[in-house]
Amino acid sequence: MRRQHLERHKLENVNWLRAAVLGANDGIVSASSLLLGVATAHATHHTMLITGIASLVAGAMSMATGEYVSVQSQADTEQAALEKEKVELRDNPSDEQNELANIYMARGLDPSLAAQVAAQLMAHDALGAHTRDELGITDTLSAKPLYAAMASAASFALGALLPLIVILLSAPGYLIIAISSASLLFLAILGGLAAHVGGASIFNGVLRVSFWSALAMGVTAGIGSFIGTTV
Repeated sequence: MRRQHLERHKLENVNWLRAAVLGANDGIVSASSLLLGVATAHATHHTMLITGIASLVAGAMSMATGEYVSVQSQADTEQAALEKEKVELRDNPSDEQNELANIYMARGLDPSLAAQVAAQLMAHDALGAHTRDELGITDTLSAKPLYAAMASAASFALGALLPLIVILLSAPGYLIIAISSASLLFLAILGGLAAHVGGASIFNGVLRVSFWSALAMGVTAGIGSFIGTTV
């Protein structure tokens, strides 16, 4: 018996991967950069802990709010397009069927087959066919504001927690080296994992994340050092 061929692609991971990677990456970079800034400004160990906790809480809330507003705007746009499509299907079903047939012809079907497919899909689920093939909205890629907000907040908090753990485990005299080294290691792993899950080049993912994160932390540490020697 011939086994059924099941083909899975990485696109089904796009929504959660985007929110999780953005949140965790931002959590590590933001918390590490802030902690390096106050460390080079000669802040005490206690002050660094308070700063790190405040960065975690404020950043997680900010990420959740920003992600929710952004994705909710996308959801509102999708909903408005669906409502418009419902009106068009009610008022001009024949025109909508021809529009669907034209879409299939543009994809390579001959006119007679395209018309037949459009007619059958319209009879089965007209709105679903137009939602998927005309508007490009699917269950996999549709906007999910609350899910995206929670994923961003949780991943940011997890990312920001890592530098805090490093502070708790490191000796005061080695905080700058420990935070920068551990954070870059975490970020490299995150970049490689995200690239692997998304089906992209692991090397490019690691290099891209590491470079920009190191730049962000270096700039913040430089500013903290400057302020610490002048104030």
